[in-house]
Amino acid sequence: MQEMANVYFDGKHYTVPSDLTIMTAMEYAGYALIKGCGCRHGFCGACATIYRIAGKNALHFVLACQTQVEDGMHVATLPFFPLDKKTYNIGEIRPTDQVMAEFFPEIFACVACNSCTKSCSRSLNVMQYIAYAKRGDLEQCAHASFDCVACGICAARCPAGISHPLVGLLARRLTGKYIMPESQHTKARAADIAEGKFDAAIDEMMAKSIDEMRELYNTRDIEK
Repeated sequence: MQEMANVYFDGKHYTVPSDLTIMTAMEYAGYALIKGCGCRHGFCGACATIYRIAGKNALHFVLACQTQVEDGMHVATLPFFPLDKKTYNIGEIRPTDQVMAEFFPEIFACVACNSCTKSCSRSLNVMQYIAYAKRGDLEQCAHASFDCVACGICAARCPAGISHPLVGLLARRLTGKYIMPESQHTKARAADIAEGKFDAAIDEMMAKSIDEMRELYNTRDIEK
């Protein structure tokens, strides 16, 4: 017999197969997930979830698509949490020591509580990359935040109101444009596209049916 687990979604009890992820267990229980499901492979951060095991005090912050259910798990999905999104033209700003202070001055209100790091669904050292941002070390901030999927849990837990994912994003954008060496193969491929070297291949692909495109996708060579 298949092993089952007793779980609670928003306070309601369900018995589900224990080998399911939280996301697939919710669908097994009858939930139609049309929001907060995204890519389903741990890349988009849309399925930010909080759970606690019955009888234990610890809160766990995870992605529902990547976390297997446990017996006694009480689950609450994290609704959309507004981040302080800034508007800027990456071509008009520069990687100066003051750029973070200009766009995200709240990082200097950090009280080093480390709630951001403790709650990160990807186990990143979030407080550390905010420290890099405060020092103007954009390259280190970019590297330390590289695996962020912008689930927003860190920002939801922050008493200083810092939008950590957007701080890391700005650091990565500035590092990619101004600090890292220019990618010559990318530059060459962009020139090939501009010269029309792939126009025929694109036209051929656009002429294919949905079924043909699906077959091409399913039988494609995947780089290991």
